[in-house]
Amino acid sequence: MAQRILVVDDENIIRESISYILKNEGYDVDEAENGKVALEKFMNENFDLVITDLEMPVMKGAELLEKIRLLNAQTSVIIITAYGSLETAISALRFGASDYILKPVEFEELLLKVKRLFELRNLLVENSILRKELQRNFDYENIVGKSNAIKKVYEMIEAVAETDSTVLISGKSGTGKELVARALHFKSQRKNKPFVAVNCGAISENLIESELFGHKKGAFTGAITDKEGFIKAADGGTLFLDEISDMPLLLQVKLLRVIQEKEYTPVGMTSSFPVDVRFLSSTNRDLKEEVKNGKFREDLYYRLNVIEINIPSLKEREEDIPLLADHFLDKYRKEMKKNIKGIDPAAMRALLAYEWKGEVRELENIIERAVIFCRDEFITVNDLPSSLRIFVDETEISNGFSLDDSVRKFEREFILKALEKNDFNKETTAEQLKVGLSTLYRKLKELDIKA
Repeated sequence: MAQRILVVDDENIIRESISYILKNEGYDVDEAENGKVALEKFMNENFDLVITDLEMPVMKGAELLEKIRLLNAQTSVIIITAYGSLETAISALRFGASDYILKPVEFEELLLKVKRLFELRNLLVENSILRKELQRNFDYENIVGKSNAIKKVYEMIEAVAETDSTVLISGKSGTGKELVARALHFKSQRKNKPFVAVNCGAISENLIESELFGHKKGAFTGAITDKEGFIKAADGGTLFLDEISDMPLLLQVKLLRVIQEKEYTPVGMTSSFPVDVRFLSSTNRDLKEEVKNGKFREDLYYRLNVIEINIPSLKEREEDIPLLADHFLDKYRKEMKKNIKGIDPAAMRALLAYEWKGEVRELENIIERAVIFCRDEFITVNDLPSSLRIFVDETEISNGFSLDDSVRKFEREFILKALEKNDFNKETTAEQLKVGLSTLYRKLKELDIKA
Protein backbone atom coordinates (compact mmCIF):
# COMPACT_ATOMS: atom_id res chain seq x y z
CA MET A 1 0.00 0.00 0.00
CA ALA A 2 1.43 3.40 -1.05
CA GLN A 3 2.37 5.86 1.69
CA ARG A 4 -0.04 8.77 2.03
CA ILE A 5 1.32 12.33 1.84
CA LEU A 6 -0.49 15.64 2.41
CA VAL A 7 1.06 18.67 0.63
CA VAL A 8 0.13 22.04 2.18
CA ASP A 9 1.02 25.35 0.48
CA ASP A 10 -0.97 28.49 -0.41
CA GLU A 11 0.96 28.87 -3.70
CA ASN A 12 -0.78 26.69 -6.30
CA ILE A 13 2.23 26.22 -8.52
CA ILE A 14 4.45 24.95 -5.68
CA ARG A 15 1.74 22.73 -4.20
CA GLU A 16 0.75 21.21 -7.55
CA SER A 17 4.37 20.70 -8.66
CA ILE A 18 5.31 18.86 -5.46
CA SER A 19 2.17 16.70 -5.73
CA TYR A 20 2.91 15.86 -9.35
CA ILE A 21 6.50 14.79 -8.59
CA LEU A 22 5.46 12.67 -5.58
CA LYS A 23 2.62 10.97 -7.49
CA ASN A 24 5.07 10.03 -10.25
CA GLU A 25 7.13 8.24 -7.57
CA GLY A 26 4.10 6.13 -6.59
CA TYR A 27 3.00 8.00 -3.45
CA ASP A 28 -0.69 8.60 -2.63
CA VAL A 29 -0.89 12.42 -2.47
CA ASP A 30 -3.56 14.90 -1.33
CA GLU A 31 -3.38 18.72 -1.25
CA ALA A 32 -4.50 21.60 0.99
CA GLU A 33 -4.23 25.33 0.29
CA ASN A 34 -3.74 26.38 3.93
CA GLY A 35 -3.25 25.03 7.46
CA LYS A 36 -6.95 25.06 8.36
CA VAL A 37 -7.98 22.93 5.36
CA ALA A 38 -5.00 20.64 6.03
CA LEU A 39 -6.03 20.15 9.65
CA GLU A 40 -9.60 19.24 8.65
CA LYS A 41 -8.27 16.64 6.21
CA PHE A 42 -5.82 15.34 8.79
CA MET A 43 -8.59 14.83 11.35
CA ASN A 44 -10.67 12.77 8.90
CA GLU A 45 -7.95 10.78 7.09
CA ASN A 46 -4.65 9.05 7.86
CA PHE A 47 -1.42 10.51 6.48
CA ASP A 48 2.09 9.13 6.89
CA LEU A 49 3.75 12.43 5.99
CA VAL A 50 2.75 16.12 5.83
CA ILE A 51 4.85 18.53 3.73
CA THR A 52 3.87 22.08 4.67
CA ASP A 53 4.93 25.65 4.01
CA LEU A 54 5.61 27.78 7.09
CA GLU A 55 4.15 31.09 5.95
CA MET A 56 0.46 30.69 4.99
CA PRO A 57 -2.77 32.62 5.59
CA VAL A 58 -5.51 31.38 8.02
CA MET A 59 -3.18 28.97 9.86
CA LYS A 60 0.62 29.05 9.71
CA GLY A 61 2.76 25.92 9.27
CA ALA A 62 4.14 26.08 12.85
CA GLU A 63 0.60 25.97 14.32
CA LEU A 64 -0.35 23.12 11.99
CA LEU A 65 2.76 21.20 13.10
CA GLU A 66 1.83 21.66 16.76
CA LYS A 67 -1.71 20.32 16.20
CA ILE A 68 -0.48 17.37 14.08
CA ARG A 69 1.96 16.35 16.84
CA LEU A 70 -0.89 16.38 19.35
CA LEU A 71 -3.24 14.38 17.12
CA ASN A 72 -0.75 11.77 15.85
CA ALA A 73 2.89 11.77 16.93
CA GLN A 74 3.64 9.01 14.39
CA THR A 75 3.05 11.30 11.37
CA SER A 76 6.26 12.84 9.96
CA VAL A 77 6.34 16.53 8.97
CA ILE A 78 8.68 18.26 6.49
CA ILE A 79 8.74 22.06 6.67
CA ILE A 80 9.16 24.22 3.49
CA THR A 81 10.69 27.60 4.21
CA ALA A 82 12.45 30.53 2.57
CA TYR A 83 16.15 31.06 3.35
CA GLY A 84 15.29 34.14 5.44
CA SER A 85 13.06 32.02 7.73
CA LEU A 86 15.73 29.40 8.43
CA GLU A 87 15.69 30.12 12.18
CA THR A 88 11.94 29.43 12.23
CA ALA A 89 12.52 26.13 10.44
CA ILE A 90 15.17 25.11 13.00
CA SER A 91 12.74 26.05 15.77
CA ALA A 92 10.13 23.82 14.09
CA LEU A 93 12.60 20.91 14.18
CA ARG A 94 12.85 21.38 17.95
CA PHE A 95 9.06 21.13 18.19
CA GLY A 96 8.87 17.85 16.32
CA ALA A 97 9.30 18.47 12.58
CA SER A 98 11.22 15.62 10.92
CA ASP A 99 13.12 17.74 8.38
CA TYR A 100 13.01 21.00 6.39
CA ILE A 101 13.66 22.08 2.80
CA LEU A 102 14.46 25.55 1.46
CA LYS A 103 12.71 27.47 -1.32
CA PRO A 104 13.05 27.31 -4.24
CA VAL A 105 12.32 23.59 -3.79
CA GLU A 106 14.85 21.24 -5.36
CA PHE A 107 12.69 18.24 -6.28
CA GLU A 108 15.53 15.70 -6.24
CA GLU A 109 16.48 16.82 -2.73
CA LEU A 110 12.85 16.61 -1.60
CA LEU A 111 12.42 13.09 -3.02
CA LEU A 112 15.61 11.97 -1.29
CA LYS A 113 14.45 13.37 2.05
CA VAL A 114 11.01 11.74 1.67
CA LYS A 115 12.58 8.38 0.77
CA ARG A 116 14.97 8.50 3.75
CA LEU A 117 12.15 9.45 6.12
CA PHE A 118 10.04 6.48 5.08
CA GLU A 119 13.04 4.12 5.28
CA LEU A 120 13.75 5.32 8.82
CA ARG A 121 10.06 5.06 9.74
CA ASN A 122 9.89 1.46 8.45
CA LEU A 123 13.05 0.57 10.38
CA LEU A 124 11.61 2.00 13.62
CA VAL A 125 8.34 0.10 13.09
CA GLU A 126 10.22 -3.15 12.44
CA ASN A 127 12.34 -2.65 15.57
CA SER A 128 9.23 -1.93 17.61
CA ILE A 129 7.55 -5.10 16.31
CA LEU A 130 10.67 -7.16 17.08
CA ARG A 131 10.83 -5.79 20.63
CA LYS A 132 7.16 -6.62 21.17
CA GLU A 133 7.65 -10.11 19.73
CA LEU A 134 10.63 -10.73 22.01
CA GLN A 135 8.65 -9.50 24.99
CA ARG A 136 5.65 -11.61 24.05
CA ASN A 137 7.84 -14.70 23.83
CA PHE A 138 8.85 -14.28 27.45
CA ASP A 139 5.92 -12.51 29.05
CA TYR A 140 2.78 -14.35 30.13
CA GLU A 141 0.78 -12.55 27.43
CA ASN A 142 1.55 -15.71 25.46
CA ILE A 143 -0.34 -17.74 28.07
CA VAL A 144 -3.82 -17.26 26.64
CA GLY A 145 -6.98 -17.54 28.73
CA LYS A 146 -9.48 -15.78 30.97
CA SER A 147 -10.87 -18.75 32.93
CA ASN A 148 -10.69 -18.83 36.72
CA ALA A 149 -8.29 -21.79 36.50
CA ILE A 150 -5.73 -19.93 34.39
CA LYS A 151 -6.21 -16.71 36.40
CA LYS A 152 -4.85 -18.60 39.42
CA VAL A 153 -1.71 -19.34 37.41
CA TYR A 154 -1.32 -15.61 36.56
CA GLU A 155 -1.70 -14.77 40.25
CA MET A 156 0.96 -17.32 41.23
CA ILE A 157 3.37 -15.96 38.61
CA GLU A 158 2.87 -12.41 39.91
CA ALA A 159 3.39 -13.54 43.52
CA VAL A 160 6.59 -15.56 43.06
CA ALA A 161 8.31 -14.10 39.97
CA GLU A 162 10.48 -11.59 41.83
CA THR A 163 11.63 -14.08 44.47
CA ASP A 164 14.59 -16.45 44.06
CA SER A 165 12.62 -19.45 45.33
CA THR A 166 12.70 -22.68 43.38
CA VAL A 167 9.42 -23.40 41.59
CA LEU A 168 8.07 -26.76 40.43
CA ILE A 169 5.68 -26.39 37.48
CA SER A 170 3.40 -29.41 37.16
CA GLY A 171 0.85 -30.34 34.51
CA LYS A 172 0.18 -32.66 31.60
CA SER A 173 2.40 -32.62 28.51
CA GLY A 174 1.38 -29.83 26.15
CA THR A 175 -0.19 -27.52 28.75
CA GLY A 176 2.51 -24.84 28.39
CA LYS A 177 4.85 -25.39 31.34
CA GLU A 178 7.83 -23.75 29.61
CA LEU A 179 5.72 -20.64 28.91
CA VAL A 180 5.15 -20.30 32.66
CA ALA A 181 8.88 -20.78 33.33
CA ARG A 182 9.74 -18.06 30.81
CA ALA A 183 7.14 -15.75 32.33
CA LEU A 184 8.65 -16.27 35.80
CA HIS A 185 12.09 -15.37 34.42
CA PHE A 186 10.91 -12.38 32.36
CA LYS A 187 9.04 -10.85 35.31
CA SER A 188 11.96 -11.35 37.71
CA GLN A 189 15.00 -9.16 38.42
CA ARG A 190 17.02 -11.68 36.39
CA LYS A 191 15.17 -10.86 33.14
CA ASN A 192 18.27 -9.29 31.52
CA LYS A 193 20.35 -12.38 32.30
CA PRO A 194 20.25 -15.80 30.54
CA PHE A 195 17.24 -18.11 30.54
CA VAL A 196 18.50 -21.64 29.82
CA ALA A 197 15.99 -24.45 29.20
CA VAL A 198 17.15 -28.07 29.41
CA ASN A 199 14.91 -31.04 28.54
CA CYS A 200 16.18 -33.74 30.91
CA GLY A 201 14.46 -36.48 28.91
CA ALA A 202 16.03 -35.45 25.61
CA ILE A 203 19.68 -35.95 26.69
CA SER A 204 21.12 -39.44 27.05
CA GLU A 205 22.07 -40.58 30.56
CA ASN A 206 25.76 -40.77 29.55
CA LEU A 207 25.86 -37.13 28.45
CA ILE A 208 23.53 -35.29 30.81
CA GLU A 209 26.10 -34.77 33.58
CA SER A 210 28.61 -33.26 31.15
CA GLU A 211 25.86 -31.12 29.54
CA LEU A 212 24.74 -29.73 32.91
CA PHE A 213 28.05 -29.38 34.80
CA GLY A 214 30.52 -29.07 31.94
CA HIS A 215 33.78 -31.04 31.77
CA LYS A 216 37.55 -30.73 31.76
CA LYS A 217 39.59 -31.68 28.70
CA GLY A 218 40.47 -35.40 28.89
CA ALA A 219 37.78 -36.16 31.52
CA PHE A 220 36.48 -38.98 29.31
CA THR A 221 36.90 -40.35 25.79
CA GLY A 222 35.89 -37.64 23.33
CA ALA A 223 36.44 -34.73 25.76
CA ILE A 224 39.01 -33.03 23.52
CA THR A 225 38.41 -29.52 24.92
CA ASP A 226 37.04 -27.92 28.09
CA LYS A 227 33.26 -27.55 27.95
CA GLU A 228 31.02 -25.07 29.80
CA GLY A 229 27.81 -26.67 31.08
CA PHE A 230 24.25 -25.34 31.21
CA ILE A 231 24.62 -24.41 34.90
CA LYS A 232 27.53 -22.07 34.15
CA ALA A 233 25.74 -20.74 31.05
CA ALA A 234 22.77 -19.73 33.23
CA ASP A 235 24.93 -17.92 35.82
CA GLY A 236 23.10 -14.81 37.02
CA GLY A 237 19.89 -15.96 35.34
CA THR A 238 17.48 -18.88 35.38
CA LEU A 239 17.95 -22.60 34.65
CA PHE A 240 14.74 -24.40 33.67
CA LEU A 241 14.93 -28.19 34.03
CA ASP A 242 12.07 -29.52 31.92
CA GLU A 243 10.72 -33.00 32.82
CA ILE A 244 12.96 -33.22 35.90
CA SER A 245 11.57 -36.71 36.70
CA ASP A 246 13.72 -38.09 33.85
CA MET A 247 16.96 -37.07 35.59
CA PRO A 248 19.09 -40.09 36.71
CA LEU A 249 19.23 -40.67 40.50
CA LEU A 250 23.03 -40.28 40.71
CA LEU A 251 22.82 -36.88 39.06
CA GLN A 252 20.00 -35.81 41.39
CA VAL A 253 22.50 -35.89 44.31
CA LYS A 254 24.85 -33.51 42.49
CA LEU A 255 22.00 -31.18 41.50
CA LEU A 256 20.85 -31.01 45.13
CA ARG A 257 24.34 -29.90 46.14
CA VAL A 258 24.36 -27.12 43.52
CA ILE A 259 21.00 -25.79 44.76
CA GLN A 260 22.03 -25.95 48.43
CA GLU A 261 25.67 -24.86 48.25
CA LYS A 262 25.41 -22.59 45.16
CA GLU A 263 28.49 -24.17 43.63
CA TYR A 264 29.18 -26.87 41.04
CA THR A 265 32.02 -29.20 40.01
CA PRO A 266 32.67 -29.92 36.31
CA VAL A 267 33.27 -33.54 35.27
CA GLY A 268 36.98 -34.44 35.63
CA MET A 269 37.71 -31.74 38.21
CA THR A 270 37.91 -31.66 42.02
CA SER A 271 37.56 -27.89 42.44
CA SER A 272 34.11 -26.33 42.84
CA PHE A 273 33.03 -23.03 41.34
CA PRO A 274 30.44 -20.57 42.74
CA VAL A 275 27.28 -19.98 40.69
CA ASP A 276 24.23 -17.74 41.08
CA VAL A 277 21.28 -19.46 39.39
CA ARG A 278 17.56 -19.61 40.05
CA PHE A 279 16.22 -23.13 39.47
CA LEU A 280 12.83 -23.80 37.91
CA SER A 281 11.71 -27.31 37.04
CA SER A 282 8.70 -29.03 35.50
CA THR A 283 7.12 -32.47 35.50
CA ASN A 284 4.19 -34.25 33.87
CA ARG A 285 4.32 -37.02 36.48
CA ASP A 286 3.31 -37.22 40.14
CA LEU A 287 6.68 -36.68 41.82
CA LYS A 288 5.34 -37.85 45.20
CA GLU A 289 4.59 -41.21 43.59
CA GLU A 290 8.04 -41.20 41.98
CA VAL A 291 9.56 -40.63 45.45
CA LYS A 292 7.49 -43.51 46.91
CA ASN A 293 8.66 -45.80 44.09
CA GLY A 294 12.31 -44.87 44.69
CA LYS A 295 12.66 -43.15 41.30
CA PHE A 296 13.15 -39.64 42.67
CA ARG A 297 15.05 -38.38 45.70
CA GLU A 298 12.82 -37.08 48.48
CA ASP A 299 15.30 -34.39 49.59
CA LEU A 300 15.58 -33.03 46.03
CA TYR A 301 11.78 -33.10 45.66
CA TYR A 302 11.31 -30.86 48.69
CA ARG A 303 14.15 -28.58 47.59
CA LEU A 304 12.61 -28.12 44.12
CA ASN A 305 9.03 -27.88 45.37
CA VAL A 306 9.28 -24.76 47.56
CA ILE A 307 6.43 -23.41 45.42
CA GLU A 308 4.33 -25.49 43.03
CA ILE A 309 2.38 -24.03 40.11
CA ASN A 310 -0.05 -26.50 38.58
CA ILE A 311 -1.08 -25.82 34.97
CA PRO A 312 -4.74 -26.78 34.43
CA SER A 313 -5.67 -29.08 31.57
CA LEU A 314 -7.99 -27.86 28.79
CA LYS A 315 -10.77 -29.94 30.39
CA GLU A 316 -10.50 -27.65 33.43
CA ARG A 317 -10.58 -24.48 31.32
CA GLU A 318 -12.95 -25.25 28.44
CA GLU A 319 -14.04 -21.62 28.14
CA ASP A 320 -10.47 -20.76 27.08
CA ILE A 321 -10.64 -23.01 23.99
CA PRO A 322 -12.22 -20.33 21.70
CA LEU A 323 -9.63 -17.77 22.90
CA LEU A 324 -6.76 -20.18 22.30
CA ALA A 325 -8.14 -21.19 18.89
CA ASP A 326 -8.39 -17.51 17.84
CA HIS A 327 -4.88 -16.85 19.18
CA PHE A 328 -3.37 -19.69 17.11
CA LEU A 329 -5.47 -18.74 14.08
CA ASP A 330 -4.09 -15.20 14.26
CA LYS A 331 -0.54 -16.55 14.59
CA TYR A 332 -0.70 -18.91 11.59
CA ARG A 333 -2.74 -16.75 9.21
CA LYS A 334 -0.05 -14.07 9.62
CA GLU A 335 2.74 -16.60 9.09
CA MET A 336 1.04 -18.09 6.01
CA LYS A 337 -0.31 -14.72 4.78
CA LYS A 338 -3.89 -16.03 4.54
CA ASN A 339 -7.03 -13.90 4.71
CA ILE A 340 -9.00 -16.09 7.13
CA LYS A 341 -11.53 -14.14 9.20
CA GLY A 342 -12.35 -16.76 11.82
CA ILE A 343 -13.73 -20.18 12.74
CA ASP A 344 -17.32 -20.99 11.87
CA PRO A 345 -19.76 -22.06 14.64
CA ALA A 346 -19.92 -25.76 13.66
CA ALA A 347 -16.11 -26.05 13.67
CA MET A 348 -15.91 -24.21 17.00
CA ARG A 349 -18.45 -26.62 18.51
CA ALA A 350 -16.28 -29.52 17.36
CA LEU A 351 -13.26 -27.93 19.06
CA LEU A 352 -15.23 -27.44 22.27
CA ALA A 353 -16.55 -31.01 22.29
CA TYR A 354 -13.22 -32.74 21.52
CA GLU A 355 -11.20 -34.44 24.27
CA TRP A 356 -7.79 -32.74 24.10
CA LYS A 357 -5.40 -35.50 25.18
CA GLY A 358 -2.48 -33.54 23.72
CA GLU A 359 -3.67 -30.37 25.49
CA VAL A 360 -2.83 -26.88 24.15
CA ARG A 361 -0.04 -28.22 21.93
CA GLU A 362 -2.53 -30.48 20.12
CA LEU A 363 -4.99 -27.60 19.72
CA GLU A 364 -2.25 -25.44 18.19
CA ASN A 365 -1.26 -28.21 15.76
CA ILE A 366 -4.88 -28.69 14.64
CA ILE A 367 -5.41 -24.95 14.05
CA GLU A 368 -2.14 -24.78 12.08
CA ARG A 369 -3.36 -27.72 9.95
CA ALA A 370 -6.76 -26.06 9.46
CA VAL A 371 -5.14 -22.82 8.27
CA ILE A 372 -3.11 -24.81 5.72
CA PHE A 373 -6.22 -26.51 4.27
CA CYS A 374 -8.68 -23.61 4.57
CA ARG A 375 -9.65 -22.10 1.21
CA ASP A 376 -12.51 -19.86 2.41
CA GLU A 377 -12.89 -16.88 4.72
CA PHE A 378 -13.78 -19.11 7.69
CA ILE A 379 -12.36 -22.41 8.95
CA THR A 380 -15.06 -25.08 8.63
CA VAL A 381 -15.40 -28.67 9.88
CA ASN A 382 -14.01 -29.83 6.52
CA ASP A 383 -10.68 -28.20 7.42
CA LEU A 384 -10.46 -30.19 10.68
CA PRO A 385 -9.10 -33.75 11.04
CA SER A 386 -11.66 -36.56 10.80
CA SER A 387 -11.22 -37.26 14.53
CA LEU A 388 -12.91 -33.92 15.27
CA ARG A 389 -15.65 -34.07 12.63
CA ILE A 390 -17.57 -36.75 14.55
CA PHE A 391 -18.41 -34.07 17.12
CA VAL A 392 -20.41 -32.03 14.59
CA ASP A 393 -24.19 -32.47 14.60
CA GLU A 394 -24.68 -33.62 11.00
CA THR A 395 -28.49 -33.24 11.21
CA GLU A 396 -28.01 -29.54 11.78
CA ILE A 397 -26.26 -29.19 8.43
CA SER A 398 -28.51 -31.58 6.48
CA ASN A 399 -31.67 -29.88 7.78
CA GLY A 400 -30.52 -26.63 6.19
CA PHE A 401 -29.80 -24.57 9.31
CA SER A 402 -28.81 -21.02 8.35
CA LEU A 403 -25.52 -19.50 9.49
CA ASP A 404 -27.47 -17.09 11.73
CA ASP A 405 -29.22 -20.03 13.41
CA SER A 406 -25.90 -21.79 13.97
CA VAL A 407 -24.27 -18.65 15.39
CA ARG A 408 -27.28 -18.11 17.68
CA LYS A 409 -27.10 -21.70 18.93
CA PHE A 410 -23.35 -21.46 19.51
CA GLU A 411 -23.72 -18.12 21.36
CA ARG A 412 -26.48 -19.56 23.55
CA GLU A 413 -24.46 -22.65 24.47
CA PHE A 414 -21.31 -20.63 25.08
CA ILE A 415 -23.02 -18.08 27.37
CA LEU A 416 -24.85 -20.85 29.26
CA LYS A 417 -21.55 -22.67 29.86
CA ALA A 418 -19.94 -19.47 31.16
CA LEU A 419 -22.91 -18.80 33.46
CA GLU A 420 -22.80 -22.35 34.85
CA LYS A 421 -19.05 -22.07 35.40
CA ASN A 422 -19.60 -18.88 37.45
CA ASP A 423 -22.62 -20.20 39.41
CA PHE A 424 -24.87 -17.89 37.34
CA ASN A 425 -23.15 -14.77 38.69
CA LYS A 426 -23.85 -12.31 35.86
CA GLU A 427 -21.22 -9.71 36.82
CA THR A 428 -18.43 -12.32 36.89
CA THR A 429 -19.70 -13.85 33.65
CA ALA A 430 -19.81 -10.47 31.86
CA GLU A 431 -16.25 -9.73 33.02
CA GLN A 432 -15.05 -13.16 31.82
CA LEU A 433 -16.75 -12.76 28.43
CA LYS A 434 -15.27 -9.23 28.12
CA VAL A 435 -18.68 -7.58 27.61
CA GLY A 436 -20.60 -4.98 29.58
CA LEU A 437 -23.24 -6.16 32.05
CA SER A 438 -25.98 -4.45 29.99
CA THR A 439 -24.77 -6.30 26.87
CA LEU A 440 -24.98 -9.62 28.74
CA TYR A 441 -28.55 -8.87 29.88
CA ARG A 442 -29.50 -8.00 26.29
CA LYS A 443 -28.01 -11.28 25.04
CA LEU A 444 -29.87 -13.25 27.73
CA LYS A 445 -33.13 -11.73 26.52
CA GLU A 446 -32.31 -12.19 22.79
CA LEU A 447 -31.27 -15.82 23.24
CA ASP A 448 -34.10 -16.65 25.67
CA ILE A 449 -31.75 -17.71 28.47
CA LYS A 450 -33.54 -17.93 31.82
CA ALA A 451 -30.78 -17.20 34.32
